[in-house]
Order: sequence, then C-alpha cells, then structure tokens
Amino acid sequence: MRLIDYLDKGASLDPGAPCLVCDGEVRTYAQVQQLSGRIASALAAHGIAAGDKVAILSANDPTAFTCVFGISRAGAVWCPINPRNAAAENRALLDLFECSLLLFQAAFAPLVESIRAALPHLRTLVCIDGEVEWALGWQEFLAAGGDPVDRHAPDDLAMIAGTGGTTGHPKGVMLTGTNIETMTAITLMSYPWPAGGERPSYLALAPLTHAAGVLCFPILCRGGSIVIMRRPDIAEFLDNVETHRITHTFLPPTLIYMVLDHPSLDGRDLSSLQCFWYGAAPMSSSRLEEALTRIGPVMAQLFGQTEAPMMISTMSPSDHFADDGSIARDRLSSAGRPAPLVTVAIMGEDGRLVPRGDRGEIVVRGSLVMRGYYNNEAATQEASALGWHHTGDIGYLDEDGYLFIVDRAKDMVITGGFNVYSTEVEQTLMAHPAVADCAVIGLPDEKWGERLTAVLELRPGTCVDTAELTTFVKARIGSVKTPKQVEIWKDLPRSKIGKVLKTEIKKQLLEPDGGSDGPHKAET
Repeated sequence: MRLIDYLDKGASLDPGAPCLVCDGEVRTYAQVQQLSGRIASALAAHGIAAGDKVAILSANDPTAFTCVFGISRAGAVWCPINPRNAAAENRALLDLFECSLLLFQAAFAPLVESIRAALPHLRTLVCIDGEVEWALGWQEFLAAGGDPVDRHAPDDLAMIAGTGGTTGHPKGVMLTGTNIETMTAITLMSYPWPAGGERPSYLALAPLTHAAGVLCFPILCRGGSIVIMRRPDIAEFLDNVETHRITHTFLPPTLIYMVLDHPSLDGRDLSSLQCFWYGAAPMSSSRLEEALTRIGPVMAQLFGQTEAPMMISTMSPSDHFADDGSIARDRLSSAGRPAPLVTVAIMGEDGRLVPRGDRGEIVVRGSLVMRGYYNNEAATQEASALGWHHTGDIGYLDEDGYLFIVDRAKDMVITGGFNVYSTEVEQTLMAHPAVADCAVIGLPDEKWGERLTAVLELRPGTCVDTAELTTFVKARIGSVKTPKQVEIWKDLPRSKIGKVLKTEIKKQLLEPDGGSDGPHKAET
C-alpha cells in the first residue's frame, strides 16, 4: 500500500466522517482527500516526478499532515524534517535526502533562509501558512495544479527518515510501502480496537514526524479520527481525551510522567481509552505500575527503531496483567513479545544465535525491516550483516518469550572488570520516590577503568541525599552496580523526542567545569 491508500480506504468507509481535528476545526475524509489531490497536482506542476524527494518542515498541523498524502499521491517520497533539530542537522538531512521541494511553516522561515543557499538540490520552497518573499505562498502553489495526478513511487519507496545526528552523521532510512504496511498490520493484530463498527479516535500530541505520525495509518484505514495537538500541553491533552472520547494515543515516557504528575489527573474521565501506547525510550517499571493503576489497564508498549518502525515487539494492555488479574510486575521491564510478522533472535559476539536466557545483540528479520540507508551502502551492509538486521540493543528472551532490553551496546559500562548494564541501574534509581528521571554512564577512571556515574533529575518539591540514593541502589542490586558518582541536575538534556542524551551528559561531565546545576555533586 502507498501512504495515500490509507486515507483513501478511510474515505471509502464514509467520506463525510471526521478525519483531522485541530483547534475545533474538523476536516472530513472527503475534504482531506480533495486537498491531497490538489497538492499532488501542484507538485507535478512544479516539476516533481515519481521518486523525487519532498520534505515537510512543520510542527503538528493538519495542512502539513495532509501534504504527506499529497506527496504520496504524486508518487514522490516523503522526507519528514523535525523543526526541533538544529539548523545544521536539518541542512545535512535535506542535502542527504537530495530533496527537490520543501514545504514549511512560516514560523520556521528564518531556519530555512539560513540553510537554503547550501542546498543545491532544492528547487522549490513553499510556505504553507504565510507569506515569505523568497518562497511560494500556499494558494500560489496550489493554483499551479492542473489535471489530477495519482502515481506510484518507483521501487515502493514511501519515505526517508533521518536517524538524527546525536551519535554522529545522520543517516537516511529508506522505508517502503511494504514496511509501513507490515507495521500497520502488526498494530491492528496486536492491540485492542473498537468493536461493532465503532471508529477509533487518536490523539496526536507527540511529533507527527516520528512515532505519532506513522501510528496514524492504522487509524485512517479504519476510518478513525485524528485529533492533532499543535504543542505539548498536558492539561489540554487530558481535556482532549475527555472531549473527543479518545480511544488511542501515544506518548514517550517523559510525557507520561508529566501526565501522572498533573494535579487534575485523578479527577479526569479517561474511560474511553483502550490503548495508551508508550515507547521511544525505556519506561520506569514503578511509574508504569502507577500508570496502570491511575490511568487504567490500557497501557500498551511498542518497541522498534527507525530502521524497523515501531513494532519489533509488542505488549498489549492485557499482557501487563497475570492470569489472576494482578499486575504482572516481572513483565513490566520487558519490551513485550516479538511481533507476529517479525522474527527476533539474540546473537552472540561470534555471530551465532544464543539460547533463551542468554544475553546478546537483538537482531531481527522480516518485511518490517528497512530497505537500507539512502546512498550509504557501507552502513547498510554493516546493519544487515549475517542476514539479520542488527539493532545495536543488548537483550535476552525469557522462557515465556518476552524480550528484555538490558542496554544499548554502546551504553554498557565495564567497571572493575564487570559488565554493568546501565538500564538495570536506571530502573533501580527510578524506583526511588524522589527520582523523576536519570541516566547512567561510564566515565574514565584510573582505578575502575570506567566509573559508574548516575545523573538524576528529581521530582518537583523533593529533596534527597546522594548517600541515601547509593544505599538504596546497593540494597537492591549490589555494590558492583552502585554508582561511584552521583549528580543531581535541574534538567537532563534531551533530544527533540524526549530521549535523554547520554552523549551530551558525558560531554558536560568531562568538561573542566563539569555539567551539574550547582552544589549537587557527590562522590561515594
């Protein structure tokens, strides 16, 4: 399926049904379908051929999201660009993707102006919601369209997504229509959906350039409505769940913690929720248990990566509970079970697959896995060595088939000759009632080789002694896994999707003046 086929499928069920809802404005399937056709025709009129790369630089916005379907209908390739990226990273991505046309919001015109001269492939700039002297206006762009256009992209290529530049040069992940179709099929197979012909309603607060965007496709093919939030606001998020009777939504753990800490949560009616997806970063087991109690038995995990979008493994709401109805605490730190259409295995350092219970790199096969990295054959070959896609995550499968991710391979700390997985230490620290979030890293140390170091962010209004924290960890997982250095910072550095940036933390700690917020450093 092409991306446009999901919209057209929903329109075939009821063209007058709500499709996109934002700030009180409702756009029906027929209206979105019609606009996608005008966009496709305008793209063709401006020289966009099947297979050309078209980028969108926008915050969450219904017109920008409709452009995704116009690009697909024109047979072009969607290149999502996150406005939260630094200008240099977005320039690198647009250049890497060889984008011919850029659709952008006026709010990001200064960013575009600062980089456009350095983009030789970029022929056309279109501002979708304002007037910019050096770009086409939205109505001017649409007016150039002529005959209807409905093409197929060559080689099934649907989108190219950037991996981000926080760990080195960004790479372009080529995702095909088959990849997205596999992800959509897994989503429909693995999670609860309304029965009896009722249509789902999905609340998109997280960026539509990432997980929140691709999760729209299974909603659309069931004729559901997508409520778009332009900016993250937890009170508004809760209002929308109640007002629009939201059945499905997705948030990364950081924002779920904010939901749990919101003073009005317990007085809200969240009974419409059937599936509250969480993912994109590890979630504290203790806070997940809190969410299952206070939000409801609707939490649903997904684990994937850009190269194998969203659904390497899944954990439905019912999987969070034992047969007797109690919370299955031993599963809460897992990533669920391998998805129905994906083969998951654990590979040792020698390239051989290891038995259940043994740790190694998580590797996957199946039609979920990307075609490769755009114009980067060396990286593609490395990621697909030995006939498996290599995730870079260290984990194991237990006897019940649940996948446990113990660390990123690059995040494992070797201290005093022992391998310590930072995720285990982070989960233990997160169980302390004063800790809001944390990161555990290794720093160079003459005695230990690497000094296990924890950097913490506390919950508002709390205070804790670092010695108390180390005692807390030591009592639960032993002295080897207890941080030798503990820092408390006001805010942890994060990526545009809320992931804690360990590379930035390490960089700050290795600078002469350190990186902490005032006198909150303790060595134990």
